[in-house]
Amino acid sequence: WYTAYTPYQPEISQGRLEALVNFQTMVTDLTGLDIAGASLLDEATAAAEAMTLMHRSTRAKPEAVFVIDEQVFAQSLAVITTRAEALGIPLIVADLAEVADADALRAVAGDQPVFGVLVQYPDARGAVRDFAALAAAAHEVGALVSAATDLLALTLLTPPGEWGADIAVGSAQRFGVPMMFGGPHAGFMSVRKGLERTLPGRLVGVSVDAAGYPAYRLALQTREQHIRREKATSNISTAQVLLAVI
Repeated sequence: WYTAYTPYQPEISQGRLEALVNFQTMVTDLTGLDIAGASLLDEATAAAEAMTLMHRSTRAKPEAVFVIDEQVFAQSLAVITTRAEALGIPLIVADLAEVADADALRAVAGDQPVFGVLVQYPDARGAVRDFAALAAAAHEVGALVSAATDLLALTLLTPPGEWGADIAVGSAQRFGVPMMFGGPHAGFMSVRKGLERTLPGRLVGVSVDAAGYPAYRLALQTREQHIRREKATSNISTAQVLLAVI
C-alpha cells in the first residue's frame, strides 16, 4: 500500500530522493549549468523565482530594473508582473534582439541599473537566437541572465550555460508528464556555481550512511519554513516534488 504517509518509510523516501537526484542530473546535463534543484511548480512561477533569486543575489538597489525580452511567453510575463508588483521591482519589457553591448542594454533600461535579464530560448515565435553577446553585456553591467528554455529543445541546441546564462528555468512537461498529475507540470531551475544557496525549493544530494552505503538526503532546503519562516527564499509547495518523480 502507498498512502500519503508512506514516503516517511526509509525505503520509500530513499527511492523518491534517488529519482529526484536523477531529475536534477538530467536538468544540469541539458542546461549546461552546475546545480539544479527540485520542487518547482511550472515554467511561469520558475521564471518569477529566477527574478527574485537574481534580485537577492545581486543585492539590487530599489531603482534597479529587471529587463525582459518581449518574446518571453505571455503566461510567464503575467506571473512575473504580478510578483514584481508585490515586491516593488520595476520591470522593462523590450526587444533585445539588437542588444549586443553594455551601452545598448543601458539604453534599453533607461539608464537605470540592471540586476537581471530574462530571455526565452527558443522564443515565443519558435526562433532560436544567439544570446551570447547579450549575456556578456549583462555581466558587464553587473546583471545576471536567466534563460527560460525547453529541455527537449536542449537535446539539440547549445545549452544556456555554454552561451553565458547564469540561470535556466522551464518546464519538464515536454518529456511527457501528463497535465493531470497534480498539475500543471514539473518546473525546473538550474544555476551556475555560487548561486546554489539562493535556490528556491530543495536540493537533493548523495551522502554516505554510518555503514558506508550511499544515502540520499535533502542537502539544502532554502525554504526553511519550519525553522526561519521570515527568511524563506520561496513559497513553493513541497508537494510539487512529486511531479519531478513522475
